[in-house]
Amino acid sequence: MILSRRSLVGLFAAIPIAAAAEPCCGPVTPAGARLVAFLDGTGVDRLWLPGSQVNWQTGAPTAVWSNTASSHTHCSAFAASASMRLGVYVLRPPDHDEKLLANAQMGWLRSADATAKGWRQLPDVQAAQARANAGDLVLAAFENPNPHKSGHIAIVRPSDIDAATLLASGPFVTEAGQRNALSISLQGGFASHRGAWVPGGGGGIGFFAHTIDWSAL
Repeated sequence: MILSRRSLVGLFAAIPIAAAAEPCCGPVTPAGARLVAFLDGTGVDRLWLPGSQVNWQTGAPTAVWSNTASSHTHCSAFAASASMRLGVYVLRPPDHDEKLLANAQMGWLRSADATAKGWRQLPDVQAAQARANAGDLVLAAFENPNPHKSGHIAIVRPSDIDAATLLASGPFVTEAGQRNALSISLQGGFASHRGAWVPGGGGGIGFFAHTIDWSAL
């Protein structure tokens, strides 16, 4: 059977087209777009690299570790440096040594001192993405249950991620670590920390937000 052009148009018009997945957590605001540009300009993909001692503020290498390179990463130094450049205080040298700093940062972010300095803990991953999209600095932090082993910390990126992806693999983050990344899923970035991220939004990661005064930068 040969269908006329009019019949074909009617046929395809009757076939439902799957709607594109909608952003889960509000639009990326102009402030959120500024935060994306800032994160993309940090150079974390080539600085704060594992295996070297670094200047915590700049990420530039200062020396090479003499033992296993993969165990020496700089997630907490990067988070501290990025926060400082955005005019926000998070626990950092010299107030705490760089060793096991991510664990200490997580503990500090839950403290009254952090609250007094403008930090607030967020209830869930959706709230974390929403605040990042609005242009807040949002940290995802994990304190290792073993106090002698490193935790991890990363910065949530503003994005138009959909709800299903967010709950499956978490928001996209910018981080230093065993593999530095301008953008990687939370699940991927925290993969070496068992129990940190559990699909659906569970796990030991805490989310903390601080307003950025973009007018002062």
